[in-house]
Amino acid sequence: MRWRLWTTVGLFLLITSGAGAQTSAERRAIQVEINYTGAGTVDARHKIYVALWESSDSSGGPPAAVLSLDSKKGAVTFSMVQKVPAFVSAAYDPTGAWDPQSPPPSGSSLGMHSKNPPNPEPIDVAPGQTAKVSITFDDSVKVP
Repeated sequence: MRWRLWTTVGLFLLITSGAGAQTSAERRAIQVEINYTGAGTVDARHKIYVALWESSDSSGGPPAAVLSLDSKKGAVTFSMVQKVPAFVSAAYDPTGAWDPQSPPPSGSSLGMHSKNPPNPEPIDVAPGQTAKVSITFDDSVKVP
């Protein structure tokens, strides 16, 4: 009787570990290289927030995910992209008090992955792959 229990547990673990491997092969990731050339000081308090959007219309709701940087240059990776095409944008927090689930505060510098600003560039990534994109921005576009 006891060996049946251990056999069942062993089979369960084997099946679930195989399912985990399949899931990770199907995951999509987007790595975003950030280069902020503006005058603001970027540090642990005044961060750059990078947002992942599921639509080119960012006014349609909150971003799917938000990651942050505490330096003017660096990269973030969204490792669980659910929907493609996806879109990314960046905002510098000059106040040090912004909750990135709300709109950026007045004076925030903005950037986006785009070949034709202000139109965001769609990012497509195949399952199991990582797309690499970049956003370079300065203080020329700010929240009023």
